[in-house]
Amino acid sequence: MIIGVPKEIKNNENRVSITPAGVFTLCKAGHQVYIETKAGIGSGFSDDEYKNVGAKVCTCDEVFAQSDLIVKVKEYLECEYKFLREDQIVFTYLHIANDLPFAQALIDSKTTAIAYETVEFNHDLPLLTPMSEVAGRMAVQIGANMLQKGNGGSGLLLGGVPGVMPAKVVIIGGGKVGLNAAKIACGLGASVEVFDISAKRMAYIDDISNGSIHTIYNNEYSLQETLKTADLVIGAVLIPGAKAPKLVTEDMVKTMKEGSAIVDVAIDQGGCIETCDRITTHDNPVFVKHGVLHYSVANMPGAVPRTSTVALSNATLPYILKLADKGLGALRDDPGFMKGLNTYQGYFTCKAVAKALGDKYKDFSEFL
Repeated sequence: MIIGVPKEIKNNENRVSITPAGVFTLCKAGHQVYIETKAGIGSGFSDDEYKNVGAKVCTCDEVFAQSDLIVKVKEYLECEYKFLREDQIVFTYLHIANDLPFAQALIDSKTTAIAYETVEFNHDLPLLTPMSEVAGRMAVQIGANMLQKGNGGSGLLLGGVPGVMPAKVVIIGGGKVGLNAAKIACGLGASVEVFDISAKRMAYIDDISNGSIHTIYNNEYSLQETLKTADLVIGAVLIPGAKAPKLVTEDMVKTMKEGSAIVDVAIDQGGCIETCDRITTHDNPVFVKHGVLHYSVANMPGAVPRTSTVALSNATLPYILKLADKGLGALRDDPGFMKGLNTYQGYFTCKAVAKALGDKYKDFSEFL
């Protein structure tokens, strides 16, 4: 099979979907890799490094025209819709529950689209995990920077100093993003509260942190009360494939302290904080609403591309290899992999996506 790797064109997206090590593995297995020139530059990988392991470095048009399988990092932008076609598989972060134009382009073109974010293994999301870990850890770094007075924040040091109380960090969601954010915030000395609805998850967080991370059952009353004294709020809620629920309302944000900060990591799926009503970019990441700083960049890991690219490629490579070896047979053989299929032959094949977009769902088995 010919695997195509285009250069990412989203604002400040410096990741690339495959490392030279990944290309080496695919070529050794008998496949061909076409990679767009300079696709890896942002992550520190040169064209020569890809050539030396067997890739063909070529133009963007050649990559899309020649490849059976397109492997990306982010969703297609409007200028890339023209490349979608029925006889091609696309494997990337799709996030189409919050992107109707792209979803419609996939349906109209009858493209077979597989989303990293809905592939499952043992009730986990293995291809979302590495970027969730990166984004969760980044959220605290970003939030700490936002709280600096020169950046419009309240002027707090996240961990405080002896004799001075630390900042209060509230994390909504105790999954991969939330846990990684909590680890970093706790490590920096902040007072950390994690809201979740899973007793099992809260017990796990309490256990591994020896109680230094405080867990609270998430209900509307408890959340609105704690937000009044929060310095940094991190939105980390995920429902695989679906739009994120708006757990923090605008009225809640109005009660927050002036100069406090919000980082909505869930913005890829529409965001879980009502006032994060726009997607921002790394060029202009922060806006202020009701005196509170808001950060809602949809491709946070793109700011640390070397780490993110290697972590993502390590996770996706086994699945890319399965697709290259077996085509869609790889999905039939693996029910967890099958859950990654979002569109096929002009239909939505992921229930959560179909529900979010108000469209009809069709199970892949109906096509067999």
